[in-house]
Amino acid sequence: MFDALTDRLTEAFRRFGAKGKLTAEDVDQGLREVRMALLEADVHFRVAREFIDRVRTRAVGAEVLESLTPAQQVVTIVHDELVALLGGETRRLAYAARPPTVLMTVGLQGSGKTTTAIKLALLTRRDGHRPLAVAADLQRPAAIDQLEQLGRANEVPVVRPAAGSGTGPSATVTVCRAGLTEAAARGCDVVILDTAGRLQIDGALLDELEQIRGAVPVDETLLVVDAMTGQEAVNVATVFRERAGATGVVLTKLDGDARGGAALSMRAATGLPVLYVGVGERPQDLELFHPDRMARRILGMGDVLTLAERARDQVDRAAQQQVEERMLAGRLTLDDFVAQLRQLRGMGSLESVLGMLPGGRQLVRHGGAELPDDRQLRRMEAIVLSMTPAERRRPEIVDASRRRRIAQGSGTAPADVSRLLKGFGQLQGLLRGLGAGGGRRGLARRFLPGVPPGVLGR
Repeated sequence: MFDALTDRLTEAFRRFGAKGKLTAEDVDQGLREVRMALLEADVHFRVAREFIDRVRTRAVGAEVLESLTPAQQVVTIVHDELVALLGGETRRLAYAARPPTVLMTVGLQGSGKTTTAIKLALLTRRDGHRPLAVAADLQRPAAIDQLEQLGRANEVPVVRPAAGSGTGPSATVTVCRAGLTEAAARGCDVVILDTAGRLQIDGALLDELEQIRGAVPVDETLLVVDAMTGQEAVNVATVFRERAGATGVVLTKLDGDARGGAALSMRAATGLPVLYVGVGERPQDLELFHPDRMARRILGMGDVLTLAERARDQVDRAAQQQVEERMLAGRLTLDDFVAQLRQLRGMGSLESVLGMLPGGRQLVRHGGAELPDDRQLRRMEAIVLSMTPAERRRPEIVDASRRRRIAQGSGTAPADVSRLLKGFGQLQGLLRGLGAGGGRRGLARRFLPGVPPGVLGR
């Protein structure tokens, strides 16, 4: 999402670094480029101006201009101010002292409220709670069915309006109250109200939300905003904060090609913190928003902690330990290879994973090789699954006739099978060499130097 902004900032910082000493004029020239980068990323002009003013005030001080490493000092200042711009501290859901905790999702139609409601339910379940969703969007009949289908697929109970209940604020309030009654009967301690949206803000929508808040004890009103809407997202957030009592923001489609202005402007322009970000279409693709990690990602410094957390969510630790032991002994099988491919796909695209490593974006952009996409990874998986168990354990027995059979079974060409087997053989040789470097911790330290000790295990 922030690729263009990251590239512009990287270029501006490179010019800082080209000078041994900085003058106030050098700082002004560099910050003009930073300001243009922010404006091109669709950051609110007032937010961009105030951000640059704060950076300039700190950057032209004696401790920077007379420093031995002034360019690094400027980057540090920009990082610190970006963290502050994004909200400073991580803000989590505020669970009620006396359950149930009632969460209400609000926003415009098409922002992803219904999907986000289920994502929030799964997130609260991971926190040890028992969620229940309420289909309170009576304006769009398909929303009720969508919520019910998503709830059934993810084992989240859903309360839908009674047949013939009609529409309007009174009917919406009735189903919301029914949701609280059902939660008490089921022993659920989190209730998520999926409310209606409109194509644009109107009085009827805001009046309905106000009536819900007056009839139901809402603990958090979460504004779901499509990051692709750009600067308009800030205007929407301002209205929902003032009229609907929004307490926080969930940004969806952060994995898209939006320019990032909404995420950067939201807190400073509206006072509303960003709590969570949607990074994919799967129900589990909702992440806590960490301002410090996002700032590092924007500046191209990587985000190893989020990568490690994604890995923890995807990995079966007992099975992974066995794979790592075989890996370091050079005895990795193609069955293990497929298992690793599936875990990698679960963490996101290969480009996004590499982009979270320090220097990973530069490797992706300037490495000279095209990264495999999800379609190519699935093709590799199909090739392996077309092999017999013996061939997956001992790929060296695959001869020309077997390659033809495997290619026919996987819908690929024999050359594709040969490339995969050759690459797997090279991987085996590389892992044997790395295996002598100190076990799992030594191997991981080579590739994830920024991960805290407790994340990697022994």
